[in-house]
Amino acid sequence: MIEIIYADEQVVVANKPHDLLSVPGRGPDNQDCLLHRLQPRYPTVRIVHRLDCATSGVMVLALDAASHRELSRQFHDRETSKRYIAVIAGVVAQSSGSVELPVRCDWENRPKQIVDHEQGKHALTHYRVLEQLKDRTRVELTPITGRSHQLRVHMQALGHPILGDRFYADASALALADRLQLHAEQLGFNHPLSQRPLCVEAPCPF
Repeated sequence: MIEIIYADEQVVVANKPHDLLSVPGRGPDNQDCLLHRLQPRYPTVRIVHRLDCATSGVMVLALDAASHRELSRQFHDRETSKRYIAVIAGVVAQSSGSVELPVRCDWENRPKQIVDHEQGKHALTHYRVLEQLKDRTRVELTPITGRSHQLRVHMQALGHPILGDRFYADASALALADRLQLHAEQLGFNHPLSQRPLCVEAPCPF
């Protein structure tokens, strides 16, 4: 059962579980997804943005064409605000900082992404340490851009891959968690009809 955080006639905000696709993939084995699970309850639901399959957390979906256009515009024009919680490997030297490294698809190893200073697209992530433990660090991540796998690639490039990351973590960081330790905790946007600011949250489950 998908947790619904907020819903009205224009939008529905759901808490996507980890290891669930946002939209259907190719082939009959990849049809289970957040969109399909919501359709029986919200037949007109439309996808606006995506979270990685392994990532959990807040997603907003539109319930009509006009709302879909307006929410999609807000994401495109970077008028939304996003906050993620992650647990990363090792001890981070600085209490806060930024990672600004261009990212592109690693075509030979899709869907993995890589840092590429020549062909990559601009990507910027701010981070802030929330809790420091002996072998790991809990951080708040704020993506300014929305590149695919951006947070995962940027943390790896920082030298602190996200625990449980099957794509980017080394063996030790992968073994420290049974799921990707990345959660979309908060999403801010303007309601597509009233333009009233909305800020929705799903508490981090790890």
